[in-house]
Amino acid sequence: MSLKNQRPDWVPPNAGSEFTTSVMAGIDGGHDGIPGQVSATASRPKPPRRRRLTVDEYVAGVLASDRNIVAQAITLVESNSLAHFDMGQEVLRQLLPNTGNSIRIGITGVPGVGKSTFIEALGLHLCKQGHKVAVLAVDPSSTVTRGSILGDKTRMELLSRDLRAFIRPSPSSGTLGGVTRKSRETMLICEAAGFDVILVETVGVGQSETTVRSMVDFFLLLMLAGAGDELQGIKKGIMELADALLVNKADGDNKIRANAAKVDYNRALHYLAPATKGWHTRAYTCSAAHGEGIGAIWQVIGDFRQQTTASGVFEKRRQQQTLDWVYSMVEEHLRASFFNDAGVGSIRAEIEEAVVNGHIPPTVAAQQLIHKYEGR
Repeated sequence: MSLKNQRPDWVPPNAGSEFTTSVMAGIDGGHDGIPGQVSATASRPKPPRRRRLTVDEYVAGVLASDRNIVAQAITLVESNSLAHFDMGQEVLRQLLPNTGNSIRIGITGVPGVGKSTFIEALGLHLCKQGHKVAVLAVDPSSTVTRGSILGDKTRMELLSRDLRAFIRPSPSSGTLGGVTRKSRETMLICEAAGFDVILVETVGVGQSETTVRSMVDFFLLLMLAGAGDELQGIKKGIMELADALLVNKADGDNKIRANAAKVDYNRALHYLAPATKGWHTRAYTCSAAHGEGIGAIWQVIGDFRQQTTASGVFEKRRQQQTLDWVYSMVEEHLRASFFNDAGVGSIRAEIEEAVVNGHIPPTVAAQQLIHKYEGR
């Protein structure tokens, strides 16, 4: 009997045509209704899986500025898989001699200040001048999926279509301020691929600025005119990190307020220590939406690089940042090792309860946990 139109057992025997599910030819019935055979349509071959690249192929592709391989190399070093770690680090080791030739610029500001609009305007300006621009944009992440909510390639539509630009949206995965643990390694890959301007955008929510400050040469703070006293707490801490303040949306009726804000900020900056030794931080205005002031702020960045390179501050900062990176990874490893230790886990709840109930002081609690970790 042909099984071509046979119904599954779960279909009611008196059911009408409303139950349209039946066994399709080529799945159970196969050719001529013979069970177990698969028709030519069903046996169509699957597309081949992408071949895994070798270390040499990754390195050659990055150095040749192959955008697909650059993206794959970044994915490799961002992976948390132990199987990918050694290969990713070997790729980075071979790329290191070709890194460090860019200007690294951190860009921050409160949500709504126009960071994406400004980055696109600056990126397009630089591409027209012959620069190659990499944008490492860090998005807020979903607490459920740990994936990006915002799509920087859609927010920077014009820049994403320019072949001289490379935009890498990175999900924050719940890390501090949205800055991913692998951002520095991503930056090195982009430099090895020939991108001479690296723009690192932060989500602008507090301590993430300190992290980005530790990995860039020039730190730019975008501001709004008349934002109100509610933002003063954020501004005070971040202004001390900035190499320049830029009042955005200085156009139309807001232009007068923006210029007044610039004067106020410059007055306040006189009382703050400079973020970079020998460099005087100042405030400027721009309209990213209209492209006004973009060339001027790029000139400021150029002056900064020239002045700090001549004084040796530029190279000393790079060296210190690399060392800080090493020890931050050591601290991260030790922290993970401590909290994943079985011995610590066995007494942690008991000690925490004793501390919160006032039975032992915090210092004694810390010593007991450390002694347990060290096996004393």
